[in-house]
Amino acid sequence: MPASNRPRLLILSFSPIASDARVLKQVELFTARYDVTTCGYGPAPAGVVEHLQLPDDATIKLDGRLITLRAYPLVYTRTPAVVAARAALAGRRFDVVLANDVETVPLALSLRAPVHADLHEYSPRLHDDNPAWARRIGPYVRWLCRRYVRRAASATTVGEGLAQAYASEVGVRAQVVTNAAPYAERTPTEVGLPLRLVHSGAALRNRDLMVLLDAVALTTTPVTLDLFLMPNDPAYIAELRDRAAQIDGVRVLDPVPYARLGDTLAGYDVGIHVLPPVNFNNANALPNKLFDYVQARLALVVGPTPEMAAAVERHGIGSVASGFDARSLADVLDGLTPEKVAEQRAASHAVARELSAEQQVLVWERAVDALVAAPAEGGAR
Repeated sequence: MPASNRPRLLILSFSPIASDARVLKQVELFTARYDVTTCGYGPAPAGVVEHLQLPDDATIKLDGRLITLRAYPLVYTRTPAVVAARAALAGRRFDVVLANDVETVPLALSLRAPVHADLHEYSPRLHDDNPAWARRIGPYVRWLCRRYVRRAASATTVGEGLAQAYASEVGVRAQVVTNAAPYAERTPTEVGLPLRLVHSGAALRNRDLMVLLDAVALTTTPVTLDLFLMPNDPAYIAELRDRAAQIDGVRVLDPVPYARLGDTLAGYDVGIHVLPPVNFNNANALPNKLFDYVQARLALVVGPTPEMAAAVERHGIGSVASGFDARSLADVLDGLTPEKVAEQRAASHAVARELSAEQQVLVWERAVDALVAAPAEGGAR
């Protein structure tokens, strides 16, 4: 590693960093002024001085026997990802560590540098729709938060509802850095009929994507719908394709690479996302696709998820359904016209820079710069 007078920053994430959109924003933000080392799975992201690649089989799988015994310190130290990362980081020194997600924070603190914790979700209730997870794993994650994350010098998370839960339930004060997309120079295209609807994202059953198809079947407004879905659940995708074949103008398509997603979305009129509140994080979601749709200069149609609905209504960039069911969504589609959608697309254009990643990442910049300027033990409490 070349000698440098620049501060040494470790970005630690138990994820494939080169394809993790949120962590890549951190890398891109800091490589201009810091000597950035990354530690995570997969190949090195561009611009770093060193990448410590973890073996793919060094997962974050927990020892079920130790979980049953509530031997939480051993659960953590024996987690394969922690073991591999600790070995990779042995003997290295950093001026500051940016630790992604709860699982990396104890290891980051052991490096004896100021730690900023970026908490992507509300981890203590990540799968609280699964009773076994809530009973066995939830208490362990709360232990991690109360014992370790509270000792981080500063923290961020992706939305206000999650920040409030971190503060009230585990005593961690976190600022908000949304999953905003990078600013794109685009202008809205002309809107006609049928209205071109689009949804992109994961093919997960608990997202109940069939509601989108059923709403298109119910609406009286001429529309088409394309869904670009990740192959999370091939059987579920097959079910969606079978249903789509019964509805004119609906297609279930393969995903496009993120580098091409913005240009692909920009060929549509309306981005749609109705996320049933099946667990705490879904109920408090402010997902990246909302910001992807804005950067594509689309109108938005969302369900009544509080933070999504508030953003859409505050900026006038779309419409909010009264419920998460097909009839409620169809009622919104029934009210859309080319003129209304054109107005909402123009509103997305007007706020695209304000809602861009370039504005959001300034929170990380201020937090990390402050830790380098005054490295001292603190707390995110």
